Amino acid sequence: MRVRTPHRRVPRPSGFAGLVAVAALLISATPAWAAAGDASAFGVKLDLSLLGSRATSVGPFAAAHSEDGPFTSTFKTVDVPGALSTGVLTTDSARDERSGGLAARASVVDVRVDLLAALTGSWSAEAVEAECSSTQDGLTGSARLVGLDAGTLRTPATEPAANTTVDVGALGVTVAELVLNEQVRNADGSLTVNALRLRLLDGVVGSLGSGDLVISSTTCGAAALPVPLASGAGLWIGVGALALVVLPVSYAATRRRAPEVV
Repeated sequence: MRVRTPHRRVPRPSGFAGLVAVAALLISATPAWAAAGDASAFGVKLDLSLLGSRATSVGPFAAAHSEDGPFTSTFKTVDVPGALSTGVLTTDSARDERSGGLAARASVVDVRVDLLAALTGSWSAEAVEAECSSTQDGLTGSARLVGLDAGTLRTPATEPAANTTVDVGALGVTVAELVLNEQVRNADGSLTVNALRLRLLDGVVGSLGSGDLVISSTTCGAAALPVPLASGAGLWIGVGALALVVLPVSYAATRRRAPEVV
């Protein structure tokens, strides 16, 4: 009996070695979460410059952020004489670690806006709410204005359509815009929802000043992948799937390299 050894070949990495190499690559890869967006919210922000008055900039109050925190926030009250008063502000933001989804919500109760009282009378609302969410299917947002009384302006629906705009005029000239359920697609792909935004128009006849007032704002970025590829369950799912392919090939290659008995 003699043993015939196959012709010498250039060594090839075994299937197991390939599996280890790819696993190491997966471990060193940046987690999928790094490319994900995040969610944020705030209750009130005011940045105004009125003619004949000092500029006023306050807020954002009750800010929440899903990435850096705080995830939830509460602020007792906001009082800017001649412009705005509120009750409690509450916000929350969250990331679902299983699905990669994001959500944010903002609510301000007992709202009173006196900024344009000379033109329209005071505005009031029992609650001003905004929310947004992000899933693998995309971004959505909505707003609710419960018990809104807009003075002499047309009173909108409790759940207004996106970007509902009401012009505020003086002597036939539009000097301000009231935007309800304002939805803005940002350059980074995120969605911002402002439940109520009052913007003063500068540079027009009869202008009252410039700047804006935002009540209840949320922003949601793009959802992450459902499972982080290079960490936790995602890593083992990837390695396991690779093993199903590599190990049978490794076994077949080993059989081909076995000595032949004659």
